[in-house]
Amino acid sequence: MDKKERKNRTLAENRKARHDYFIEEVYEAGIELIGTEVKSIRMGKANLKESYAEIKNGEIFISGMHISPYEMGNIYNRDPLRRRKLLMHKNEILKLDQLSAADGYTLIPLSLYLKNGRVKIAIAVAKGKKNYDKRDSMLEKAHKRDMDREFKERNR
Repeated sequence: MDKKERKNRTLAENRKARHDYFIEEVYEAGIELIGTEVKSIRMGKANLKESYAEIKNGEIFISGMHISPYEMGNIYNRDPLRRRKLLMHKNEILKLDQLSAADGYTLIPLSLYLKNGRVKIAIAVAKGKKNYDKRDSMLEKAHKRDMDREFKERNR
């Protein structure tokens, strides 16, 4: 594994987020974890599927993120679904609070990754898609795939 691979490595991704939401802005945040949680995340045992972020008293927390207990952690393991504090600058948190206060906007995690040996999380300000928006994006994706296939066949 070379240096660049070691620097940024995605550990968990919320693929459903891009399907269910329009992503407006993405922010990077640190996450407050216990040692056994870090080991479990490095083994790829984290799930962001049903998670969301919320701001309370000027602090930002992530809820619903599941980190499986570390197999050899015994008494040091914590609740897999506990609320975890995110580490961001105060002005970023205030900006996120203003953006998410608008009607229809929410804060959702997109991915969990390693950056220079530290676990980071990408938080997005997102607006929910309606069913017809989801169908449109699926059609768009299918058309793009068809065009790429046609292009490949022509260049043979």
